[in-house]
Amino acid sequence: MILGIGTDIAEVPRFKKWVQNPVLIDRFFNECERFSGNLERALSAACEHYAVRFAAKEAFSKALGTGFVGLELKDFGIVKNEEGKPDFIFGEKTQCKLDERFGKNVRVHVSLSHEKSYAVAFVVIEK
Repeated sequence: MILGIGTDIAEVPRFKKWVQNPVLIDRFFNECERFSGNLERALSAACEHYAVRFAAKEAFSKALGTGFVGLELKDFGIVKNEEGKPDFIFGEKTQCKLDERFGKNVRVHVSLSHEKSYAVAFVVIEK
């Protein structure tokens, strides 16, 4: 049964300021989400990387039905599993919020896509 859905779109060029300001990256993204490439060589790739992950955070908050109320952006994020598929990771606070809202053993699906100027994420929470 689907418990929540959310989607979000982000403008990739907007994240250039973020990529060039480590304080903003630290504020919104956890260690597991950090861009691993060379920022000097791959600025556009870094912008896409962070834009699509931020869109995923927004989409998750919409699927949860609470917005960012009670959530800390660094307490959840996107990593790739062993097959390269994006998956959410949840810290204790976010997992508690998810359990409180929908009960234990829910599955959170995420789909990400980005193009030169836009990044989009779609999230489904199911039980």
